[in-house]
Amino acid sequence: MPPVAPVTNGRLDHSAATIRRVRKTVLSVLLFVALISGLFFMSVVDSNLGLEEKDVKLGATYSMIYANDLGLDWKETYTAVLDDLGVRLFRIPAYWSDIESEAGTYDFTNVDWQVSEAARRGATVILAVGRKLPRWPECHVPGWAKSLDETAAQDAVLRMVEATVIHFSKDPSIVAWQVENEPFFDFGICPPASDEFLAREIAAVRKIDPRPIVVSESGELSTWVRAAAYADILGISTYRVVWSRFTGYFFWPITPKNYQRKALAVRTLVKKIIITELQGEPWTTVPVTAMPLDEQLKLMNPDRLRSNIVFARRIGFPEAYLWGVEWWYWLKKQGHPEMWEAAKAVFRQPSLNEQLKSLQKP
Repeated sequence: MPPVAPVTNGRLDHSAATIRRVRKTVLSVLLFVALISGLFFMSVVDSNLGLEEKDVKLGATYSMIYANDLGLDWKETYTAVLDDLGVRLFRIPAYWSDIESEAGTYDFTNVDWQVSEAARRGATVILAVGRKLPRWPECHVPGWAKSLDETAAQDAVLRMVEATVIHFSKDPSIVAWQVENEPFFDFGICPPASDEFLAREIAAVRKIDPRPIVVSESGELSTWVRAAAYADILGISTYRVVWSRFTGYFFWPITPKNYQRKALAVRTLVKKIIITELQGEPWTTVPVTAMPLDEQLKLMNPDRLRSNIVFARRIGFPEAYLWGVEWWYWLKKQGHPEMWEAAKAVFRQPSLNEQLKSLQKP
């Protein structure tokens, strides 16, 4: 019996050829994606590990309001930050709600104490003035002013800012004035951003005192150009583990070179760029006092703190003010001194080499 000739079907042959082409296309796409991913990974590695670590002076933002919110004695906490941690660069908010609790009456007692205690130890202060200053709800408005319309509120803020700068204008420990906090970042319980009002505030400060003006901006969610246009010193935030209502907690996919590229874009506008908020506490959606300790310490712990400091050194801006000293002290009071001790190991080192050694995991 002769061999049976193979049965062919043009449509089947055509389908087989199509499948082969699709497979080759998919394979090519996968190889391309793998190549791009590899290049991206190499870029990230280079951006994070290949950059030189530069000498960055470390300071801290201190908020008496946040210390109170944590149930701490705010003066005791501040004294511990000065004497135990050894912090010598401060960013201190002069809260409107504290300074002018009664309309037209200015009381600088609490800010005076913080500035004078810093000066006694040879520490320097960036004094933040305005309505929107660090810590929730961002805009710290005294009770009597909450019913004012926006025009009247701005006039009251301007009078308060002028009174504050006049009061502290003879204090040599103040090295700069920060006017508002991230005024163009839509965060907190605040009115919409106003370039015109910020310009009025800055003009008022410059008229009284010649020290540099800091304007701060989100490090990740801004081009920095808008804030830099008003500033002598641009202050930017650096947050690495953040929260979004769409994704929950996630690690922000940004590298030191991203910050350096933004810095190049604004370098002709400002004299200096500093990190005014370097993440040293967890980004939370509820007060930390209502959050389990183990969850807090997953989001921020000594290893993450060390990593963030190294990250700031690779960015290379000359100063970085850590965010979270009040939380570290609160943790210490809860029997968890690890964050406090990790920070102390860095602040207490006099030289870059020793600082870098202290960042190594014990």
